[in-house]
Amino acid sequence: MGRFIVVVLVLLAVALLANRYLVGQGDAPPATTSAADGAGDRAASDSDAAAVRPAADDESAGEAKPPVTPGEKAAAEAVASANVATDLQQQATVEPKLAAAEDAQVTGEDISQMLPTETVMLGDPALTAGIPGEGDLTDEQIDAWLADPKNHIVLKPELPLGLKAGEAEIQGLDANPLTRAKIELGRQLYFDPRLSSDVTISCASCHNPEKGYAFDTRFGIGVGGQEGGRNTPTAYNRILSGAQFWDGRAASLEEQAKGPIANPIEMSNTHEACVACLKGIPGYVKQFDKIFDDGLTIDNVAKAIASFERVIVTGPAPWDYYQELKSFETAYAADVEDLDALKEEDPDLYAEYNRLKEAAAQHPLSESAARGGELFFSDKAGCTACHLGANFTDEKYHNLGVGMDAEKPDLGRFEVTQQDADRGAFKTPTVRNVAQTAPYMHDGSQATLEEVVEWYAQGGHPNQWLSEKIKKLELSDQDKADLVAFMKEGLTGDLPKVNAGRLLPDAEAAKEASEKALEEAGVN
Repeated sequence: MGRFIVVVLVLLAVALLANRYLVGQGDAPPATTSAADGAGDRAASDSDAAAVRPAADDESAGEAKPPVTPGEKAAAEAVASANVATDLQQQATVEPKLAAAEDAQVTGEDISQMLPTETVMLGDPALTAGIPGEGDLTDEQIDAWLADPKNHIVLKPELPLGLKAGEAEIQGLDANPLTRAKIELGRQLYFDPRLSSDVTISCASCHNPEKGYAFDTRFGIGVGGQEGGRNTPTAYNRILSGAQFWDGRAASLEEQAKGPIANPIEMSNTHEACVACLKGIPGYVKQFDKIFDDGLTIDNVAKAIASFERVIVTGPAPWDYYQELKSFETAYAADVEDLDALKEEDPDLYAEYNRLKEAAAQHPLSESAARGGELFFSDKAGCTACHLGANFTDEKYHNLGVGMDAEKPDLGRFEVTQQDADRGAFKTPTVRNVAQTAPYMHDGSQATLEEVVEWYAQGGHPNQWLSEKIKKLELSDQDKADLVAFMKEGLTGDLPKVNAGRLLPDAEAAKEASEKALEEAGVN
């Protein structure tokens, strides 16, 4: 479509200039802009645009040239701009369609460059609902989905209330832009156990949507019931996080997505066998070929999964509505004292105040939770020494003393950096929706939020590398109860509705391909 428009623009420019030449009002049109040359090329090159530029624009010309007509100028500008893919405009009443996936010659990455971007609000269930329909996905449904250009438009995400303050911290989109097609492919992969060696473990097996995208066992459990050595961290709000895992050993969400596939305890697969398995599923091959220039590779598997995970964010929580109303009342304290006068003098401000009051009333916060929120941000509790920002985490690593009394403690970040200061240090988790992600700490040793608060109140477990931020706290029983209420009530928002079904068939063929690849690789 893009190439057709470019050719039309080139021919228009040639026609205008040829007309001028034939009536004796200018020089002969350049031979480089003939229809034969233009029809087979991607678009007029920069040199083509220069060739159709009238000589009067060249200050080095030795003689005066006739003035440029508006039509000629428009044609030349059209040819010059035709190389800019984002100049392509679609009529509002026209729904563009591409050829069927097997016939189209352009991939999703090229399509994305040709179309304008679209702003979307993360948390919108339309982003995670999957390809419309019921039951297993079919080739016809996938073809129709891939043929719709809107599914290849690059999405510019906005974050919901609460997280919105952290939009400047969004990670990873420069290297891996979001599109609906990529998110949907990632959704399918996230819930597909065929990524594992025995077709039993998917990403969702440990990062379960029903359990806060974590799991309620102390340690992660993989293929054959094998148990890992760390608690499963949550997979939501990862769009605001760079390095991944408790020890930050993965530099990006894409790198993290590849790790469990080849981990002998988790999915117990190899990257080669995983790719071979997926290539045994025609629907996956079709999507990868359409979305990525280089088709189905392990890196593109990771890009798709990471794209899905980036749109899983926590929605506004009661504390967010409470704070929004409180901030308004502080900023307009004099105005809200006389609401009748405010209504008459500034009806818009009055309406905004009522909107905030209604939103807060619909997401109530108990007195205990409100006190806990104030305490959370106070020096008395000191929680924001680590749990700060829109996502309530500094994304840094601290030794809290957890597990340091073991004979051979897990040294966490030290294993990555080999720096003594990082011994026993683990990444600060978010406390948004934390009530859904028990048990707690990197080793899952604390079953409840009450235990977590008590651990901090006692100053952690003393050791040589204990963080200077960990100190004994003078908290009453009511203080502790209020902090727990704040985390349980105040910081729990809705998670996006996700369709965990709607996967591709051919499970047996894929399993056979995976087993064959494992056998050839010498993996039992």
